[in-house]
Amino acid sequence: MSGTVYLVGAGPGAVDLLTLRAARILAQADVVLHDALVSPEVLALAGEARLYNVGKRANRPSVDQRFTCRLMVRLAARYNVIVRLKGGDPNLFGRATEEIAACRAAGVPVVSVPGVTAAFAAASALGASLTARGVARSVTFVTPSKAQGGVENTHWAEAAATAETAVIYMGALQADAVASALIARGVPAQRPVALVENASSANERIVRGALSELAALALQLGDGPAIMVIGEAMAEVRASIAEADAA
Repeated sequence: MSGTVYLVGAGPGAVDLLTLRAARILAQADVVLHDALVSPEVLALAGEARLYNVGKRANRPSVDQRFTCRLMVRLAARYNVIVRLKGGDPNLFGRATEEIAACRAAGVPVVSVPGVTAAFAAASALGASLTARGVARSVTFVTPSKAQGGVENTHWAEAAATAETAVIYMGALQADAVASALIARGVPAQRPVALVENASSANERIVRGALSELAALALQLGDGPAIMVIGEAMAEVRASIAEADAA
């Protein structure tokens, strides 16, 4: 008899942004396979569960995805509740499709539990709507990052260039290339941008500027995960900050 694998969204960082369902399943877990960026406070909710760090970080040694899939299936033969704990939401840039497919191929029950994605935590930190009325009626999530050995393409840049608000995941280390790609596709160099590092965490950091300054802005960040938000909706934030400073 097989246990059940739960792909659980750990949210953007703050433990109190975890969903009630995610907290309940973590408390029941026998074993947890977690991303590198999941906070210790979230992991503490797993109690006495056995922990495996299977996370990936840019430009650092990482656990191979195929190994993670095999480990989930193997653990399902020994335990009842196996949690694959992912930062943000499992189904957004989280390789959920590969892990769900691996479980189904092995006849292992698998359930996905959504989480708060970093884009929403970043918007909250900025005090900004990603779809500001009269400014942006759509938002696009993209990443320039690709899997090791993956095929290079520019689909992400084309999507971001035509977006009213573009949210870019895993792009801070490529900030210069991101700016160049968007400007080459007609995005104004002065389009407002905001970068939020460690959104929702105690060490959250925000920098703001224009698209042409993106590389310099990224250098002001540390090595935490960062979200880039590009669009005129960010101009509303800058205007409100200026008004508050002048008051």
